[in-house]
This record gives sequence, C-alpha cells and structure tokens, in this order.
Amino acid sequence: MTKLSVNINKIATIRNARGGNTPSVVEAAINCQKFGADGITIHPRPDERHITKKDVYDIKPIISTEYNIEGYPSPDFIKMVIDILPEQVTLVPDGPDVITSCAGWDTIKFQDYLKEIIAEFKEHGIRTSIFVDPKLEMIEGAKLCGTDRIELYTEDYATKYVDDKEKAIAPYILAANKSSELGLEINAGHDLSLENLEYFAKHIPNLAEVSIGHALISDALYLGLENTIQMYKRLL
Repeated sequence: MTKLSVNINKIATIRNARGGNTPSVVEAAINCQKFGADGITIHPRPDERHITKKDVYDIKPIISTEYNIEGYPSPDFIKMVIDILPEQVTLVPDGPDVITSCAGWDTIKFQDYLKEIIAEFKEHGIRTSIFVDPKLEMIEGAKLCGTDRIELYTEDYATKYVDDKEKAIAPYILAANKSSELGLEINAGHDLSLENLEYFAKHIPNLAEVSIGHALISDALYLGLENTIQMYKRLL
C-alpha cells in the first residue's frame, strides 16, 4: 500500500504571512496524522520563508508516523538532520534562491558528492531518498550513490496529464521498472493532485510513498483537512 506523506510547508507560509503562530505547524502535523496521513514532510530553506529551523525541532516530538525532511545538503542542513534523526531525508539539488524544486539530481555528475552525504546519513540510521527525473541513466546513477529510495519528480507528468495521460506516464513507468530492477524503493512528488494521483499510483509499480503539499493544502481550504487527506488516500 502506497503511503501518503503530507507536506505542511504551506501551513507555515500562511502563518508567516501574518506573524505569530496561527496556523500552528505543530497542530497541523498532529492533525494530519490523526486524519490518516502516513507521514509528515517538511522542506526547510535557509531563508525560513516557510518552515523554520525551530519548526523542524518542534515537530519531531509529535511525530507518530514518519518524519521526512527534504532539502539541499548544505553543512547546516546535514547537521540539523543528523541532530533530529528523522525516519527519512530527501535530498534535492536546488539552491536557496529557488522557489520550489524544479529538477532532479544529475546523479552521474554529483555521484561522489552524493555518495559521501548518503553514507553519512545511513551511518545514523536515516533512510535516504534523492530527487530524480524519470531518466534511466539518472536512476542507475542513483543506485551507485547508495541511496535507499528515489523520489520521482512528477511535475512533467502533471503538466502533460491533461492532454495525454498515457504519454505523460510512460517515462515514469520505465523509470519505476528500472528502479525495481535495481532494488531501489520509489517515492514520488511534485504537482500530484486529486486529478492525476489515482492514474499515477495505478500505473507505477512498487510505489512506496507520495509526498503532497501544495495541492492537498489548497484542496483542504474548500474540502476540510480530514476529508481531503481521506480523499487522497482513497486514490492510492
């Protein structure tokens, strides 16, 4: 059964727009889990434009499912993750000036760099996942980096889904098959929604987890958080 990890960055964005602690990201994490989420995902950035360093530490004690921390592996990020010891760390290649993740790692060019970082996380018992595009050579490179999982970057799928869903899913099926062949577990995320999630999950073999934030939190404004989480879970 594919797990749903809810990314709560957008809760922090709303809070930070006004200041104070409303809405509370800690309460959001508690309630997401109570309402059926299988994990909580955050992506702290150096400028703290949504999730802050304090949030990362405040959320840890209330995790009853799995804690997934995404980010670029800067020295400060690595130190924080090792201090927190989440169940999973997801490494993304985007720098501090990027609004949202927009590409996967070049696992060939950065192979030695990723190997060293992944080995350090694994020494501390943290499951590792790296963000990749659905390209076979990048999947093969990910295996050589020593990661436990890959996270398929799904923006291209979501963009093309409306016009031709079969064409949109095709490279992801190939990537998933290659991952399974190499013994890599598969996560996915970015622009997955109520519209396109079911088709994706149905066609991707061995999909371990999807991480969804923007669409899910947006839907929750109209549909309610508990109802929305349950709607997403029914699609998996």
